[in-house]
Amino acid sequence: MKKTRILVIEDNEDIRESTAEILELANYEVLQAHNGKIGVEIANAHFPDLILCDIMMPELDGYGVLYLLNKNPKTVAIPFIFLTAKAERFDMRKGMEMGADDYLTKPFDDVELLNAIESRLNKKDKQEIFYSQSLDKLNHLISNTSGLAELDKMIADRKVRIIKKGQVIYYEGDDVVGIYLVLAGKVKTVKMSIDGREFLTGIYSMDEYFGIPSLISHEPYSESAEALEDATVCLLPKDMVEELLNKYPDVTRQFIHMLSNNLLEREEQLLQLAYHSVRKRMADVLVRLCKQEKVGAELQLKISRDNLAAMAGMATETVSRILSDFRDEGILDKKGNQIVVLDALRLQNMKN
Repeated sequence: MKKTRILVIEDNEDIRESTAEILELANYEVLQAHNGKIGVEIANAHFPDLILCDIMMPELDGYGVLYLLNKNPKTVAIPFIFLTAKAERFDMRKGMEMGADDYLTKPFDDVELLNAIESRLNKKDKQEIFYSQSLDKLNHLISNTSGLAELDKMIADRKVRIIKKGQVIYYEGDDVVGIYLVLAGKVKTVKMSIDGREFLTGIYSMDEYFGIPSLISHEPYSESAEALEDATVCLLPKDMVEELLNKYPDVTRQFIHMLSNNLLEREEQLLQLAYHSVRKRMADVLVRLCKQEKVGAELQLKISRDNLAAMAGMATETVSRILSDFRDEGILDKKGNQIVVLDALRLQNMKN
């Protein structure tokens, strides 16, 4: 049976060799590199199953290694774990936003190391399930076999990312790198006002895309995207999507249809903000959230008051007051940190 191959990129010889020794005792095949430049060369030549990489190194640092590997379709999907002696939040966040799958803070023990590796390898195996789900979702976009072949290639080359709750996927004003598909969990998109207030423009669940308007308009992202809860997303690269849109009219029509629906929802939001009372606006937000949930007779919504306020364009204190009123009226209830909608029909009638 073929051994799992792990590449260790670390300039400190003692750490590199001790890490390699632990991995070999755990029956992994280990490749070693003493700087980032050599690490990239080894990764491109041997395609390891997982990469452990230090951040601060000569020749090429860990961020540069990750950047170059993400540029290569053959290495972009390799699970990548940063090794860092720095515990500052900035370094960790920067690495995760660039696409790293995890990080270990030095010094780490053998149990931490092996657990992190096993966790990432297990998630990589589960990605095959996500691939098939996404393919089912996308198949309706195109109706000819040549288009499906192109789609298969795009799916095979993409990288699936595990995004922690609160982690930013991209910021408003960033250059467009592609569109994103949610495979699990939820993602929110927000715009910031000049005074720092947040307006929530959308919530995206499993099998929904975000980032489409900016790609089609060839403009930077017009809003920020952040994980509302732990989520799994995949990036469909800009060049590949544009090629697909230019080549297959059916694909273009479907994406325009999705874009049109988004615009109609935004127009409805603006009308709500301009003319409706705070009760009607909150009812509208709750109705929209209910439609997104795949639930039974009891509609359970897991969303914070801050996010409800950002969606409805009102203060958090106002949200609390309205939810309390709705609870007194028997429209909803609270169960832990969830809102339980008891009478969706009354909410629907209230917003109309």
